[in-house]
Amino acid sequence: MLLQFLYTKLAILPRLFQPSYDATFSILPFWQRWRLLLILQPINLLVPIITAQDWLFNNRYSVVWIPVRDGSKRRCLVYLPPGHTKPTSSSAPLTSLNKVPRKLLPLHIDIHPGAFIGGFPEHSTRWCSHLSTTTSTIVISLSHRLAPRNLFPAAHNDIDDLVSWILVHAEQEFGADPGMLTIGGSSAGANLALSAAIMLQKQNQEQDQSGRGGGYVANAFLGFYTPLDLRITPPEKPRPANFPSKDPMAVLIPLYTSYYAAPIMQQEAQNPRLNPIVAEVGDLPRDMLFIVPEIDILVHEQLSFVERVRGELERGGDGGTRERRVDAKVIERAFHGWVECTFPDSISFLSDD
Repeated sequence: MLLQFLYTKLAILPRLFQPSYDATFSILPFWQRWRLLLILQPINLLVPIITAQDWLFNNRYSVVWIPVRDGSKRRCLVYLPPGHTKPTSSSAPLTSLNKVPRKLLPLHIDIHPGAFIGGFPEHSTRWCSHLSTTTSTIVISLSHRLAPRNLFPAAHNDIDDLVSWILVHAEQEFGADPGMLTIGGSSAGANLALSAAIMLQKQNQEQDQSGRGGGYVANAFLGFYTPLDLRITPPEKPRPANFPSKDPMAVLIPLYTSYYAAPIMQQEAQNPRLNPIVAEVGDLPRDMLFIVPEIDILVHEQLSFVERVRGELERGGDGGTRERRVDAKVIERAFHGWVECTFPDSISFLSDD
């Protein structure tokens, strides 16, 4: 038990020192390497120290390694509700004693923030633990390759592969119902989550049209401060009236945009995989909730997106008759990175699905 606990906690170490590794053992240009080593690396160590009380002594999750298309594996965290255990044999979802069908639980997939250049699944431990406990949901928090060493679509490919694998193995490996899937994330993780939801929706439509029957889709999307329009760089985005005149993190902007910088930005301008703001309504999850902090450069694109989608739904633009929910909750005086104040609303939204 102790060794398993230590393994779970120590598995984060390579991720924590990823900026130093990429700065030292790569052929990245100097302007990226010094930012990785001198600025991002300290931040990458400071954040887990600040949040240590949430993840370091938390025994609610276990580590799983899930394969992706290139044959490598990504580290993911699995949060189980109290009293629920993962299936241990091929007999799942039947219990081993009385062969009574095992109750499959709802499944939520979460993706951490980090601007595509950093972050780790443990960052969202407080939220994932709370969601799992409150709603008796199995929560799986994903990781992905990072920029600037890995450019678009590396992270998106990873997340698509992880989500697809989880859906195939949800019942046998986790005791989860893939038909009760919700998905979400924070910041760049929210972009990746919505992109994966769009991918599932399109696959479902293609299978349905080919007569093979529909596949699994994300019933709902929950995004915390979601970047929807990466065609516009951070300095060019509209700023709220109360936004600080100087951005203390401006020196990292070249790294923030490295994942999708030119020529990718121009080539993928109309690709909803990178820019969900251009997605067609019929390709979006049925229900969506955007948590929008008031002090953030992403306010305008999120509210504009919600307004556009709701308008098209009112005009019947989704091609169906299902009632759908698309909402944005603006949190006054909140800033990018603050999610705890919205836990009750987020739980209520996901519970309805």
